[in-house]
Amino acid sequence: MTGKKGVSMSENIDTLIYTATFGVDAEKENARKSIYETALSMGIYPASIHDFYMARGKHQFEGFSVPAINVRMMSYNMARAIFQAANNLKVGALIFEIARSEIGYTDQRPAEFTTSILAAAIKENFVGPIFLQGDHYQFKLKKFLVEPQKEAQAIKDLIRESLEAHFYNIDIDASTLVDLTKTTISEQQKNNYEQTADLTVYIRNLEKELNLGPTVSVGGEIGEVGGKNSSPEELQAYLEGYQALLQAKGNFVGLSKVSVQTGTTHGGVVLPDGTLAKVKIDFDTLGIMSKECQTYGLGGAVQHGASTLPEEAFDNFPKKGTLEVHLATEFQNMTYDHPAFPKELKDKVHEYVKANCADEKKDGQTEEQFLYKTRKKAIGPFKKDCWDLSPEIQTEIRNKLVEKFTTLFNKLNVVNTKEIIAQVIHK
Repeated sequence: MTGKKGVSMSENIDTLIYTATFGVDAEKENARKSIYETALSMGIYPASIHDFYMARGKHQFEGFSVPAINVRMMSYNMARAIFQAANNLKVGALIFEIARSEIGYTDQRPAEFTTSILAAAIKENFVGPIFLQGDHYQFKLKKFLVEPQKEAQAIKDLIRESLEAHFYNIDIDASTLVDLTKTTISEQQKNNYEQTADLTVYIRNLEKELNLGPTVSVGGEIGEVGGKNSSPEELQAYLEGYQALLQAKGNFVGLSKVSVQTGTTHGGVVLPDGTLAKVKIDFDTLGIMSKECQTYGLGGAVQHGASTLPEEAFDNFPKKGTLEVHLATEFQNMTYDHPAFPKELKDKVHEYVKANCADEKKDGQTEEQFLYKTRKKAIGPFKKDCWDLSPEIQTEIRNKLVEKFTTLFNKLNVVNTKEIIAQVIHK
């Protein structure tokens, strides 16, 4: 595995990705370009999962749920762990994602995120399509109520930036705009499906403008995570309103999936001692809504906020036909709480959030609860400190993550999906 000038990319990639992340100006851009071109030359390429999800909607390739992993901290190291587990189990149905909020507090713009994932694939010799996803490109309700066009434009700008960075999978989250005070379910979902339809059209037009090639996989959402559980009736009202609007705008290609709320909370529910409460997911309703999605021509339903669930719960997702499962906080927890993670650095993280996130502490919240909920806000400020941890420490953390991803891939039944993905997704 060598670059154009005969340099061993396996040996050089650690230095190159560091420059691509922390370098300045031209050296950073050159490093990113080198990584991207090397990835393509090796058969590693960003792709859209749209066609595969359309096949799933027609009841092909059933029996597993695609893990969508939010890579927040030590991104190159964590992505290496994911690829190691994926290679060992021949996993191809796998998504790497980052949310609108995460882009901010982890200090990772889409181009940097893409480069980290591709560099990890190069390092681990993972060949094939890489699914990069913009997760929860979410409307902020307060801003939308004051200046709706400005808030919509902010998301459009992020979508353009993401597509230019080879994110060919975008999840639009206008579920924050659902108004439960309205009389009918359709009226409650109206702002949601209108904004999602508008952004879908925007994405389809960008596909042509940017000459992307693949049909971008677009996801919608009907229930804000941590809020009221979703119902099949809400899903129906949302999809009927959305599809009617999309057809009226020009019969554009629509959604490939819809995220629903069935009982989870991002990061889990933290008890006063800092441990996580057990959460009960309504798997039966999740299964019903996944089938309902397919009657509308979509791939199925998506479950958010699942990484902190007990391991025994994960077998239920493929059994109930869940299309995609989003996983994030547990991997952050495993990194922060790993015995090899330096205590001095962890103390600095805690000091930082106490000083800079004090206004986020809620009445009655213990310090353990507060630190658990806010320490993600330190990922960006301490990004370089984490990247600079010794190779030995990074290896220890990575090995533990490999174990976790191996378990999850088995539970979600995505083992041996490499060949299945290759049948549907082409460069």
